Amino acid sequence: MKATIWHNPKCGTSRNVLAMLEERDGVEVEIVHYLQDPPIREKLAQLFRDAGLAPREALRLMGTDAEERGLTSAEDAIVLDAMMAEPILINRPLVETDKGVRLCRPKERLEEIL
Repeated sequence: MKATIWHNPKCGTSRNVLAMLEERDGVEVEIVHYLQDPPIREKLAQLFRDAGLAPREALRLMGTDAEERGLTSAEDAIVLDAMMAEPILINRPLVETDKGVRLCRPKERLEEIL
């Protein structure tokens, strides 16, 4: 099985989920350092759709100004535009497998798609 993780190595949860993936037999892991290589808008929208999330539900709030900017109640297009301009606004880690996509917070959510 292939698993793609949109990863931030500075994030403890992201590191833990990556370790879980790497320890799992039969999982080929692709790591995307999304702060340096953000997904294109269409891919990000697809990830959220497949995870059953509105973009505002996948906003990174801690350490960002998302709430002050009103992004937590903004329309999807506005939130996606903000995420494209500032990838730090994308909460992590997002993981995609053939079984689906999850925002792995908490890390145990990973099990749902393995």
